[in-house]
Amino acid sequence: MRAANKTKKRRKTAARGKKKDPIFVDGKRPRPMYVDYKDVELLKKLINRHGRIVGRRKTGCTAASQHAVTAAVKRARFMALLPYVGE
Repeated sequence: MRAANKTKKRRKTAARGKKKDPIFVDGKRPRPMYVDYKDVELLKKLINRHGRIVGRRKTGCTAASQHAVTAAVKRARFMALLPYVGE
């Protein structure tokens, strides 16, 4: 059985670069971290078609910017700029 394990081919993994934080403004993070809830075009990129907030792994946000995105999306939903539920 051990011989069978050694003959397995390894899969080639593609080298992944770091994702760019979509909240950067001219290459710098805004301090204090704030995402404008009225910027609907940016917020639509950060939610999926069902209206759910996309996670950090997919968007490339840092923890601080993800918290700011979450607050902005919730505020935009409350102000009826974004839907609570997508399609």
